[in-house]
Amino acid sequence: MSTVSAEKLHQLLDLFSKEDRLLIVINADPDAMASAMALKRLLWRKISAAAIAHVNVVSRPDNLAMIRLLKLDMTPLAKIDRTRFTRVAVVDSQPSHHKSFEELTIDIVIDHHPDTRPPALFLDIRPEYGATSTMLTEYLRAARIKPSAKLATALFYGIKTDTSNFERKAIMQDVDAFQFLFRHVNIHIARKIEQAEIGLDFLKYYRQALDQVRVRNQGIQVHLGAVPTPDILVSIADFFLKIHDVARVAVSGISRGNLVIILRNDGFRKDAGKILADAFGSLGTAGGHKAMARAEIPLKNLKDVVKHENDKALSRWIAQRVKRGG
Repeated sequence: MSTVSAEKLHQLLDLFSKEDRLLIVINADPDAMASAMALKRLLWRKISAAAIAHVNVVSRPDNLAMIRLLKLDMTPLAKIDRTRFTRVAVVDSQPSHHKSFEELTIDIVIDHHPDTRPPALFLDIRPEYGATSTMLTEYLRAARIKPSAKLATALFYGIKTDTSNFERKAIMQDVDAFQFLFRHVNIHIARKIEQAEIGLDFLKYYRQALDQVRVRNQGIQVHLGAVPTPDILVSIADFFLKIHDVARVAVSGISRGNLVIILRNDGFRKDAGKILADAFGSLGTAGGHKAMARAEIPLKNLKDVVKHENDKALSRWIAQRVKRGG
């Protein structure tokens, strides 16, 4: 257990009084949801109330299975009365990562992504960690809180997904937290969540991707046009990266007024986060880790850049930008 987490825990608890009501805001994925659950548990007896709100549409089958099987209570941010809360926390993300965060006055940021120096009363940002769930597990241990099976399973799965079963960046603290949680986890529920990878409504997009895929120099690129959710792009990118001899995958599509680009690579030669930041950072939000990254660009920002209504032209433009960035 990290001594840093013990020190940070005391600093965090000192921010609250019994009358406080905390809103925990996340861009919902397994690591974010688990971290939010853990923060809520940490403050259970310290404050009067805590609620979890998400800024994204949750549609990935594993995320939906996690919410259902672990009975996670979570509300879209748009439906939240923010005046009811005295403090706002963001976990597994930072204010610049999503436009909805920028509308909030954020007091607490706990994250493992690269540090963007956000203004907040309390910051705990550790880019060297593989998952924010590891950080919150250390907080629980510092507070001498034994996690319930539900919470342990969520944190366990959060670490598994963000480290890709320790195939991506991880440090000994991630391994230590994983081993600690394993003693408390419901492994059957964890397996059910993990196996829920593809929904029936995703299948037609897999067919479209297979029909349109371009393969060159160990790289795969495909633009799917309009999709109902970016989660489809993530699922397809992860699928293509499993193909033998494929080292890099770029899958893009248009969803809710944004061009979304998902980049995956083997993590050896190139830095996916840097590639997308260099290629698209000036047009929208872009970044991520060495092996996985994401860019979101409002279509209005592409008006004088590329004919985004033309899927072929947009696909070529994306391929050129990604190539230059890499």
